[in-house]
Amino acid sequence: MFSPLTLGPLELPNRLVMAPLTRSRAGRDGVPGPLMVKHYRQRASLGLIVSEGTYPSHAGQGFPGQPGLVTAEQLAGWGKVTEAVHADGGRIFAQVMHAGRVTHEATTGGYAVVGPSPVAIDGVTRTYDGKQPYPVPHELTAAELPLVCAEFVQASRNAVEAGFDGVELHGANGYLLHEFLAPSTNRRVDGYGGSPAARARFVVEVVRAVAAEIGADRVGIRVSPEHNVQGTMETDADDVRATYGALVDAIAPLGLAYLSILHKDPAGDLVRLLRARFEGPLLINSGFGVLTTRDEALALMADGHADAVVVGRPAIANPDLVRRWREDLPLNTPDPLTFYTEGARGYTDYPVLGH
Repeated sequence: MFSPLTLGPLELPNRLVMAPLTRSRAGRDGVPGPLMVKHYRQRASLGLIVSEGTYPSHAGQGFPGQPGLVTAEQLAGWGKVTEAVHADGGRIFAQVMHAGRVTHEATTGGYAVVGPSPVAIDGVTRTYDGKQPYPVPHELTAAELPLVCAEFVQASRNAVEAGFDGVELHGANGYLLHEFLAPSTNRRVDGYGGSPAARARFVVEVVRAVAAEIGADRVGIRVSPEHNVQGTMETDADDVRATYGALVDAIAPLGLAYLSILHKDPAGDLVRLLRARFEGPLLINSGFGVLTTRDEALALMADGHADAVVVGRPAIANPDLVRRWREDLPLNTPDPLTFYTEGARGYTDYPVLGH
């Protein structure tokens, strides 16, 4: 876990990767400010930082306080983040995330909520105008899909120009790309739905387009098969294997930087299957249900289940997590009440050993 790893053009000093972590500190304009610069800089000793999900278009914004990769001001803010991380010897990818149907017009600034099919989430979402029921998304037409793909491409180009070392495409957790993969949210009968390979088609097209634009070795993708969150349900094991198998088979020849899988059974048959078919570096995250521990991370690495371990809450509470886990030192406890609030509390004020 504390040995180097090559991911594309990067040489990581260790195999601990900071998960993309929604923290809602960017304000209404989506511009990273000094607080975000400090937060990311504090964690530069991790092998790789993956930023919180950043929207590639205004329609893709999922929640208040989320940063974007759209405006000149947002890119300038991210430039200060990446400069700070690099100054402290770190490496950072931008996670490019289109929320799809997991948003509301009161969050997107009036832009229409979109998805693969007109199926709404049963529940409410937090917006700038308070909690609102999820709307029925506009079903993206076949003619509109290339435009959405182009938004991912432009945002990825923007990320590299803002100093990011690469991008991670967010194909997990019920957001747009994941919505295309899952039969519960993709009920299309055209070439982008109906079979596992057809449901994977749009995701493959986005990956290929972004890889062609910025270089495949600067592109990773994150998936979460069978995670079953935000109404994106994948409960047929055979269908899951067929869908993600088709996705991985299509993107494996590209030579991507990595495949990142969030799954409750990181050592199970599905993850093993996808790793064998991908053949490139695999990052593993055991999911949201249980806090990842040092022992679990060490075991995953020792047993050869992954090339790196992705950690979330331990990285939130311990900017110096690499040192604490290497030396088996006590950890700070994360405060969930501050995960999605504003200000420094629970964001940049976790103590570092020796300071």
